[in-house]
Amino acid sequence: MGRKVHPIGFRLNVTRAWRGRWFAEGAQYREQLNQDFAIQKLIQGAAPRAGVSNVEVERYPGKIKVSVYTAKPGILIGRKGEGVKKIRQSLEELAGKKMDLDIKEIKAPDTDAYLVARNIADQMERRISYRRAMKRAIQQAMRQGAEGIKIEVAGRLSGAEMARTVWLRDGRVPLQTLRADIDFSRAEALTTFGRIGVKVWVFKGLFKPELEEKIETTEGVYVSE
Repeated sequence: MGRKVHPIGFRLNVTRAWRGRWFAEGAQYREQLNQDFAIQKLIQGAAPRAGVSNVEVERYPGKIKVSVYTAKPGILIGRKGEGVKKIRQSLEELAGKKMDLDIKEIKAPDTDAYLVARNIADQMERRISYRRAMKRAIQQAMRQGAEGIKIEVAGRLSGAEMARTVWLRDGRVPLQTLRADIDFSRAEALTTFGRIGVKVWVFKGLFKPELEEKIETTEGVYVSE
């Protein structure tokens, strides 16, 4: 059985940042971690059709800043900001602190791994062929600028008696390259035949080095590779 490294955990502090940026010890760490999960669950449950992909939490003395990445910010904000006000009130009641809510739009939702995985799972729950859903998602992701995408589904596909795993890939997905911007996510489709797992890897390109050393010589200026 293969042992795989999580693509996001593998790149933490290299090309990826933590979703929760705060420090705590002992019982306080456990409480704040559970609170982060509750915040994420509350926001995703408040507007399930808004396409909320990621929720980041930053803690300050007496205040918590929550950044929400969504494909449809209009649905989350609501008419005249009513949706944001209700969510902020619910979060302040949950945490007991002042909340700063920052809504950020996802420009290319078809290259967001969570939204792709959730979309495929929703289609499978509506009894759409898994191969058709996977191929369509791959085409849309490549059209929106992804350099590579891999999708894997596992379970009782098409109602088969024995579970199996099927994957499709287009482009390149370098999982061992730390500079690679790999977005990864999982979702589950609750079908009449049982749960079907969906995994999505999206390769968005390589991060360029921040600084290039310039070496000055008598002959001119050269840039080291």
